[in-house]
Amino acid sequence: MRTLRGASAIVGVADDVSPTGELDRHGRELEAAMIKAALDDAGLEVADVDGVCHAESSMALAEYLGIHPRFTDSTMTGGSSYEVHVEHAAAAIAAGLCDVVVGVYASTPRGDRARGRPSSRRMPPGPNPMAEWEWPYGLRMPMGPYALAATLHMHRFGTTSEQLAQIAVSTRQWAAMNPRARYRTPLSVADVLASPLQCEPLHLLDCCLVTDGAGAFVMTSADRAGDLRRPPVYVLGAGTCHDHMMISQMPDLTLTPGAVSGAQAFAMAGIKPGDVDVLMSYDSFTITALLHLEDLGFCAKGDGGPFVEDGKLGPGGSLPTNTNGGGLSYTHPGMYGMFLIVEAVRQLRGECGPRQVDQAEVAVAHGSGMVLSCMSTIVLGTAGTLS
Repeated sequence: MRTLRGASAIVGVADDVSPTGELDRHGRELEAAMIKAALDDAGLEVADVDGVCHAESSMALAEYLGIHPRFTDSTMTGGSSYEVHVEHAAAAIAAGLCDVVVGVYASTPRGDRARGRPSSRRMPPGPNPMAEWEWPYGLRMPMGPYALAATLHMHRFGTTSEQLAQIAVSTRQWAAMNPRARYRTPLSVADVLASPLQCEPLHLLDCCLVTDGAGAFVMTSADRAGDLRRPPVYVLGAGTCHDHMMISQMPDLTLTPGAVSGAQAFAMAGIKPGDVDVLMSYDSFTITALLHLEDLGFCAKGDGGPFVEDGKLGPGGSLPTNTNGGGLSYTHPGMYGMFLIVEAVRQLRGECGPRQVDQAEVAVAHGSGMVLSCMSTIVLGTAGTLS
């Protein structure tokens, strides 16, 4: 079986967020700044880049940067797009199609509103079947589909609102150690349950933020990675799967395609859930994070509630999860997958200060796109994991 394990590495990352939730820059200016910062992090220049990933138009971005890439990817799967981009870039690098790939994301919904500009948050191009078949019947977006999943999970497995709230509490504990996080004030389970219901059973503090934010990554071959500025973070495994677009077409509201993408990525990497030191798991809502834990194999299906209620996802817990504060407390500009990658890389490079996980060698970035529709799982490791 052919594998991507260890053939490429992420060698540069950057992100830009603010505790206020707003950024001064936007659009191509912000994207270009992120790419430059990630290239500087790696010790590379724009002239070195021959591969471009962008969820809207890699062609327009390449033109703006003045480069002529040999590899281009505009895959758009919502919040998991950036894990998909890493997977595709790893395959392209392993095949010799390109040498240095950049991926970038920037969205400024809060700043756009303040400037009186149209929001930079976008749906995939083409017809939107949800607008025809679901929204007219009162499905509130974006929380409605997740509320359906949470309701069925509670009915089928006995999951409680208190257990979901603990995910938000643990995530906020990480955010309290991140000076760039949007919210750092400690939370209690009671605080989450006292916040206004948005779409039963999800409360306001079960839901992700709406902030500005941007980020970028740089990848290259394993052979070149060792000669650059930062310790390489190797791509050990990758997998992607989607099984629906509209939530009404999801085969089982309690089982995401992450059960497929995670199994593929873990098998390629040669790891088990118990080998993961840091989990960066897309947390658009608390139920999203809980479903990921089950589908990636950290606990059995239906056991997510009891699994999280002792705080094992937070600082000092056995499964450090969303160590930057996640989409619930750090930032969430609309598609969060880029920030999973950036934090996973920084944890493996030992750069996270007070929130650093001791001896982190293996990290997982697990992206969730659209309405629990497309899952993409990336397993990353330090040089020590290659032996």
